[in-house]
Amino acid sequence: MGSLRIAPILLLLASPALAQTYDIGKAPTAAQLAQDITISPTGEGLPPGRGTAAEGAKLFVNKGCVACHGPDGAGGVTVAPNLIGNKGTGPDDNVWKRVNGGEAPGALPILAPDATIVWDYINRGMPLGNEGSLKPDEVYALTAYLFALDKIMPEDKVLDQNNLAQIKMPIGTEWARVPDWKPGAQRMPGYPY
Repeated sequence: MGSLRIAPILLLLASPALAQTYDIGKAPTAAQLAQDITISPTGEGLPPGRGTAAEGAKLFVNKGCVACHGPDGAGGVTVAPNLIGNKGTGPDDNVWKRVNGGEAPGALPILAPDATIVWDYINRGMPLGNEGSLKPDEVYALTAYLFALDKIMPEDKVLDQNNLAQIKMPIGTEWARVPDWKPGAQRMPGYPY
């Protein structure tokens, strides 16, 4: 019985020797750790650049966005979301209407509470398969194009790091209000499940 008491200690001491390594990934360099790629809702952290909706319309075709999101971002080509809202969605709409797959009229350009979120998503996540390859000017132009299509800003406006955060998004600052709910209470109105 005494040897069973020592078994956990032996296993604990032997665990580093038994651990497997898979040689996947690599440790980040000091330079990579020092990078700050945070984009604030106030626009802090945005790189210098500029773009217009007209430039964005050309890039939308040339960079292959149209292959997934359809002509003018109308969707229907692949499972990539529709980027055009048929109607605005505001803070008074039911929260379950706003999620993708719900009754939301569009995707990120309509549903994001801050314009900087749209810019940052395009910058980090597009184009699919070649993420992060767009230059800041291209990201500003694509963002301006989507905002012009969704009538969030005028088509002739030049979007840059100084005015992006000032764009008023249709959903406002209330993407989802915290519900007045307590454990044991009925489900929130409109909850789909």
